[in-house]
Amino acid sequence: MNLVSRYGADTAFMTFVGMLMAFLYVPIWVLVAFSFNDSRSLTWPLSGFTLDWYRKLAENTDLQAAIWNSFYVASFATALTLIVGVPAAMTLHRFAFPGKSIFRRLILLPITLPGIVTGISMLNMFKLVGFQLSLETVILGHATALLGVVVTQVYARLQRLPKSLEEAAFDLGAGPWRSFIDVTLPNIKTAIIGAGLLSFVLSFDEIPVTFFLTGRDNTLPMYIYSTMRRGVTPEINAVATLIVAASLVLIVAAVIVTRGRKNQ
Repeated sequence: MNLVSRYGADTAFMTFVGMLMAFLYVPIWVLVAFSFNDSRSLTWPLSGFTLDWYRKLAENTDLQAAIWNSFYVASFATALTLIVGVPAAMTLHRFAFPGKSIFRRLILLPITLPGIVTGISMLNMFKLVGFQLSLETVILGHATALLGVVVTQVYARLQRLPKSLEEAAFDLGAGPWRSFIDVTLPNIKTAIIGAGLLSFVLSFDEIPVTFFLTGRDNTLPMYIYSTMRRGVTPEINAVATLIVAASLVLIVAAVIVTRGRKNQ
């Protein structure tokens, strides 16, 4: 009876996992399939196979400019969040100062607020100081909204780092900078990389903050949003397919790097 019950529970669990995976990933594979459909109408079954939508994507200069703008914004926003967020996490970890607990909670505020609130707030601030809206204001807005992602992840990793490692480095004559380079940084490197990748992805597809802070230049999410009045075109499916492929490459690379570090 126990074996029958255990088999039934395992079957139910695997069925639930299969349904969950289908719910998450079947729409992605449908999108990929439609990017190769030779018809503009999104109807099933597919009428034929073609690569014309990828060719038209290569000829669409507006869409290419939007993709480049998204990479530009996401790259610099990620770099800015890391430049500010890692030292902020180190400060929270190493020092005790008045208002530390309040500071930790305020760091999380931008990622807990709705994006529309952050966007309107940043818009009012930029207008107050006389900044012209551009991709650079979008970068500042994204970096502000995503700062909490970097601080929380790096701080959590620092909290798990044994203090004895740094103490041993100091006993061997290393200064604060050398201790950080040789001891702390190698141990928090994966947290920094993970926070950077997450910030990049969140910035790449951000809409609410971008909507209020962008000027005349479109990012990819804003371009797709503006074309939704005409429906999802096969070119958009082609772009999404390329993004999925790039994401899979990044995932595989991250797994390889993680395994290589564990084997060292």
